[in-house]
Amino acid sequence: MQLYDPYDYPLYRPPSEAYSLILQVTIGCSYNRCVFCGMYQTKKFHIKPIETIKKELAMFAEHYRHIDKVFLADGDALSAPTEFLVSVLDAITAAVPQCKRVSCYATHLNIRQKSPEELKLLASKGLTLLYLGVESGDDETLKFIRKGTTAHELITLSHKVGDAGMDLSATFILGINGAERDNTQHAIKTGNIISQMYLTYVGLLTLRLEDGSYLTKEAAEGRYTVVGIEEVVRELKIILENIHTEQMKAPVIFRSNHASNFLTLKGTLPQDRDVLLEQVNRVLKRGVYPEHRKYYL
Repeated sequence: MQLYDPYDYPLYRPPSEAYSLILQVTIGCSYNRCVFCGMYQTKKFHIKPIETIKKELAMFAEHYRHIDKVFLADGDALSAPTEFLVSVLDAITAAVPQCKRVSCYATHLNIRQKSPEELKLLASKGLTLLYLGVESGDDETLKFIRKGTTAHELITLSHKVGDAGMDLSATFILGINGAERDNTQHAIKTGNIISQMYLTYVGLLTLRLEDGSYLTKEAAEGRYTVVGIEEVVRELKIILENIHTEQMKAPVIFRSNHASNFLTLKGTLPQDRDVLLEQVNRVLKRGVYPEHRKYYL
């Protein structure tokens, strides 16, 4: 079978899926309204035919012998009907039986719309990790970025995922409110929500203006200003200060090592919270300067 490029670009995946097979089962994002995101603005959401997906899987299986993880693209593959996703997962099992994990991006809407039984069925078929962009634990910030949900619902939905036997990786965005708005409440509430959600992984990103996003247009017209590095680090400090370790029921892997971040942190909550906080305080005490493009600890 001749190898060809089956992808509809641009193509995105989480950093932790760098060595996974990317299987594009949906195109675009069914929500696609977040003000900071420009990833899928050029695409109209649709689901690929299952026969096309099976042919692509056969091609990948023939040419790549060591596929142990599969990531289902694009922006929220969990939006597809459950019976379709079951067909995809069965096809993955047939084509690459050595696969140990299947994952995908999800939105609050996807998780809300799937019943507990549907999520459990998908987990039993191998879909065991969801990536969810939470972005903030503050309702005003969630409203500003047009997330379409609340902190309370995000907490509830996270436990729905956990009850289904899936892992959940959540991302939060530093500096999301910009210089025109106060990020303090966003940071406090983000620490609070990390304490209360069911989570396996937490990833902190720093806002970057993306081509095609609403915030990029606002910035070009002078209505939105990206915050500076020191403000972002102080926001990170507030988030860590407001993670209530006594509320956490299980270990959570914590990372702020995305390429967008100035300060790289790695640890496991709750036990490493104070160590991480001390590292941030040490950086703030030394001084944060614009020329410091990246800071490793």
